[in-house]
Amino acid sequence: MLLLNNIQKQFGSHLVFNIDSQSFMPGIYWIKGKNGSGKSTLLKLLAGMLPFKGDVSLDNCSPTKQPVEYRKKISYAPAEPAYPSFLTGDELTAFVRKLKSGTTPQTETLKNILGIDNYTTNPTGSYSSGMLKKLSLLLAFTGNPAWILLDEPFTTLDQASQLALKELIMKQHKEGTSFIITSHHDIDTANIPFTQVFLLENKQLKIIG
Repeated sequence: MLLLNNIQKQFGSHLVFNIDSQSFMPGIYWIKGKNGSGKSTLLKLLAGMLPFKGDVSLDNCSPTKQPVEYRKKISYAPAEPAYPSFLTGDELTAFVRKLKSGTTPQTETLKNILGIDNYTTNPTGSYSSGMLKKLSLLLAFTGNPAWILLDEPFTTLDQASQLALKELIMKQHKEGTSFIITSHHDIDTANIPFTQVFLLENKQLKIIG
């Protein structure tokens, strides 16, 4: 279970959000919100990438008290991925695979599902936005994370890749992985039956479905 308690995030004097408490049982969750509402900030916070006030725990593991153990349990794919331009996709994949105890067969399976071809032998500075998105998804699904956080995962993907990603999410969920997905676009709930839908608005996280 992922638990949030008295979460507050500010940048200087600007309050991004203030969440009293919220629990996420294993499942698939959709957080809606307009651009600038704080969705990306919330996912980065939950991924252990940003400091904050309050408490977050995942199966009694805290990003502040047990940061290494916590980050092994959770993966994150940003809305607009960016990597050192001189590194290749294969180099990044090998690094993440080692960190997250993934396997080469898993990498090849994920690449086939996501439609990633041999462009990963090239430096990431040569990638299109769609290529970068697919690489970020490959890295997020590597290993066996308990939770995967996907920020605007369908943006910049073509329709075939969007459908493949939805099928991958459902496959991974059946194997025990939970998801939090953010999007300000509509998602076809026929492909992904969400456990719960939230709206991040006016600095608050509200259940709307």
